[in-house]
Amino acid sequence: MDRIDAMRAFVSVVIEGSFSNAATAMQLSPQLVSKYVSKLEERLDIRLLNRTTRKVSLTEAGTHYFEHAQQVLLSIDDMESKLGGFQQNPKGTLRISAPVSFALKHMAKLVTDFQTRYPSVNVDLQLNDRKVDIVEEGFDVALRIGQLKSSSLIAKQVAPVRVILCASPAYLEKYGVPSKPEDLKNHRYLHYSYMEKYGKEDIYQWLDATNQLSPELSSNNGDLLVNAAVAGAGIALQPTFIASEALSKGKLMMVLPDYEPETLGLYAVYAHRKLLPHKIRCFIDFIEGYYGSPPYWDESIQHL
Repeated sequence: MDRIDAMRAFVSVVIEGSFSNAATAMQLSPQLVSKYVSKLEERLDIRLLNRTTRKVSLTEAGTHYFEHAQQVLLSIDDMESKLGGFQQNPKGTLRISAPVSFALKHMAKLVTDFQTRYPSVNVDLQLNDRKVDIVEEGFDVALRIGQLKSSSLIAKQVAPVRVILCASPAYLEKYGVPSKPEDLKNHRYLHYSYMEKYGKEDIYQWLDATNQLSPELSSNNGDLLVNAAVAGAGIALQPTFIASEALSKGKLMMVLPDYEPETLGLYAVYAHRKLLPHKIRCFIDFIEGYYGSPPYWDESIQHL
């Protein structure tokens, strides 16, 4: 027996004054309403209603139970109404994890525009380049860059992400312009700590063999490595959402453009497809296509 349904049947009988009237109000058969109330009394091991052929009346215990049952049902209905409001008008706090450099450069306006459309949603945006466990760490959505492996998480592609080799004109003038991947062994590579080798392209193999005579520079931040490349420190392999501004201004030049690695993706990752909270569904729908195709950061370098 569903305890809440039985409670509703009992309260309806008291309010409507009879089993038949309660059955009409609840759109149930009088027999089912009577069964609900009888089972409720059996479970409580106490009589709640005095029944005669003409009317029903509350026992002393039934009076006490009726008062409390009404409050419980009102509380449940209020909760369901509020949850329904969450689905119709998203509200609450949306916790997002995003890569540091991408978020700093491209998410402030996204979040501002999203909250303009959905003013009842608070956004808690946490920046981290490691892959967070969105379930364990309590995130609603995580933005990730790469070629995602199969998992129990749901992933929706937001935008393509080009990754290119680049260096400053001064560096290339001093050390030469590579014409083929094996030429990279004579150059200084600026290592990104979290870089994953997604393909078997020659570019990745030769980057591991770059000149070990030079002092190595590695960092877990792409912006720093791009700035180091601009300063002439070496060749960096970085996404265009970081490097496009320096490329368009001539501070960096593409290296080995004919060997550009396979395009990656920016993905919105979340845990559940069914019964998805409306705030998450609204954000997933909002971010889809937001950055354009191609993304706006690539428009300035299309001619390069």
